[in-house]
Amino acid sequence: MHKDELIVLHKMLAEIKDYFEAASPDLLFTQYRALRITPTQVHKSKLEHKYAIFVLGSEIANAMRTVEFSASNRISARMKELAEKTMKEIETLQQQE
Repeated sequence: MHKDELIVLHKMLAEIKDYFEAASPDLLFTQYRALRITPTQVHKSKLEHKYAIFVLGSEIANAMRTVEFSASNRISARMKELAEKTMKEIETLQQQE
């Protein structure tokens, strides 16, 4: 995916997060908030947006458990795996700089 496409996806997931927060104020999305990256921060790198997408996707899948979607556990686990893989890519790139 191109960076602009990732930003669009990031924006969509942020809107889904907002929906869940409105529906259930006890959902905090702490891991995503700790990243301090939003879809509007276009100056952030492609990998940073990609990582944010996976972290946010994982937290959204966890939030879906409250609605009792059976696949949410698998989605959450996969998103977490992809987030970890992307973080390794970011660290590798930072070491090369």
